[in-house]
Amino acid sequence: MRTVLKGEGPVVYLLVGLTGAGKTTYAQRRLEPAGAVRLSADETVVRDHGRYGVDYPEDEYFEREASAIAEVRGRLVDLVGQGRSVVLDHGLWTREARVEWRKLVEDAGGRPRLLYFPVDREELLRRLAVRNRRRDANALAVSERALSDFITRFEPPSGEGEEVVPPGSF
Repeated sequence: MRTVLKGEGPVVYLLVGLTGAGKTTYAQRRLEPAGAVRLSADETVVRDHGRYGVDYPEDEYFEREASAIAEVRGRLVDLVGQGRSVVLDHGLWTREARVEWRKLVEDAGGRPRLLYFPVDREELLRRLAVRNRRRDANALAVSERALSDFITRFEPPSGEGEEVVPPGSF
């Protein structure tokens, strides 16, 4: 592994936010057109296993997601090694997960940027009502009860060098 000086190397955007916060939309509208390669564990799961709650039981999601995350990690390291900027389109709900991904990026020679998408519960419910009618890889159906559980488990970043992406700014 080569030594990378601070401020050198490709940027890896680590997207932080709950389901429906706008991470994928932002990545597709702003970061991919600028040349970043978007990596999505959800899309990898759909490609390999089908749709959550349709092609396999909901309680098997995390088991199926594990192999997808391993694949995404490998691709991220490869792309950074090629000098490519990357978008990790994955919620990174816990500080522990963010620390782990940041270390992976830095060890691979990349420069992590933590982009945080804060969205209040009512707006998330509105967005999810629309999204739940879609059938694509980024449209896992999320109930109000599930969203409440997600909110309980989510650890908003604070003091982690996060950059806030305000709702409606893209």
